[in-house]
Amino acid sequence: MIKRKGRRRARSRVCKIASAAAGITLAATALSACASASAGTGPVTLNFYFYPDTSNATNQAVANCNAQSGGKYTISYQDLPQAADGQRQQLVRRLVAHDPSMDILGLDVTWEPEFAEAGLIVPWTGTYKAQAEDGTLKPALQTATWNGQLVAVPDNTNTQLLWYRSDLVPNPPTTWAQMIADAEQLAKEGKPHYIEIQGAQYEGATVWLNTMIASAGGSILNASASGPSLGAPAVKALSIMKQLADSPAADPSLSVQMENQNRLAMEAGTAAFELNYPFVYPSMKMDQPALFKNFKWALYPEVTAGVPAKVTIGGTDLAVSAYSQHKDLAFQAALCLRDKQNQIIGANVGGVPPTIASLYNDPALYADYPFHADVLTELENASVRPQTPLYQVVSIDLSHQISPATAINPQATEQSMVGQITNALASKGLVP
Repeated sequence: MIKRKGRRRARSRVCKIASAAAGITLAATALSACASASAGTGPVTLNFYFYPDTSNATNQAVANCNAQSGGKYTISYQDLPQAADGQRQQLVRRLVAHDPSMDILGLDVTWEPEFAEAGLIVPWTGTYKAQAEDGTLKPALQTATWNGQLVAVPDNTNTQLLWYRSDLVPNPPTTWAQMIADAEQLAKEGKPHYIEIQGAQYEGATVWLNTMIASAGGSILNASASGPSLGAPAVKALSIMKQLADSPAADPSLSVQMENQNRLAMEAGTAAFELNYPFVYPSMKMDQPALFKNFKWALYPEVTAGVPAKVTIGGTDLAVSAYSQHKDLAFQAALCLRDKQNQIIGANVGGVPPTIASLYNDPALYADYPFHADVLTELENASVRPQTPLYQVVSIDLSHQISPATAINPQATEQSMVGQITNALASKGLVP
């Protein structure tokens, strides 16, 4: 959590970030001078801090908006570090130094409460808010909302589907119980049978847990985010995770697996099922054309039969820095960067699902997104990760409770989580 002046809640890492910020204050002042100079000699330069996009989709969006700005602004795309932790750290350090060259910020969907609570980003109001909300998927808007205020605009989103090999399983399982049973039967037959999912001690494990608890009808935090909820739905979720871990259906490397390792295992032909994001589809098509012929998709398996899964939503939101010298133009540019044209480019070129609902009925999306209808179904019923300024701490605590999954004891682990979350929200204890 980032500390706002006048608030006593803090963790030791906040102090480290604040002290590091002092070292970049002079650089920020110099950047401010450059930004101000551009305002008097032509279009205003708006710095856009975003994750590194090697697909060129972001560059295309920036070029489109610059061409459409009517000479009012020029967006300058600034690459953030590759890793999410590095992205967050760079943004925080510059913002707590009140860097006036920060204009538009690409935020992971879990960062908004932390940044908004610290006053580092500004709320969306009036016409800008209305434009941001118009036609946008509700769960995506939820990620961009804190304390009843819209603090960012959803740019892209993401969800996991069930990917499977139709030559091994002609009919995809609809529940976790059925999927594990199918995998165990394939194992008995000596066929590829692993279920690939993210089990390492990192954010992906927390996403898995959140999806399972939400799909069981529960939540990690209570409605006010003041304490843990968990309870019976968490025990049910943990029981299924433990069942998989102890089953021959589990990949032996489950405890160290992340999304890319899951993709590679599926492409290697050792797995029958994979819970992962849509990026695996073009990858399989390119890397393993023979397997691709039988590479199909379905909705995420249900925890409770007959109750659709509530898959955790991912993605990126765009926020406006509290220290931008050109806030009005930054709002306008952010809306342009995530407009319909640029979200179609983001999906077809960058592989990230849109946040504007109507685009899922646009034929321009169909060719490279044949699973668009299932993606929309899941996004409309998606779950959101715990919304709290202390999310980073909560997530780390949870991932260490469930990885390795073989060590899960459903009732005992749920009780341990209650204690860990309570301490995290009270800023007590140590981050594992």
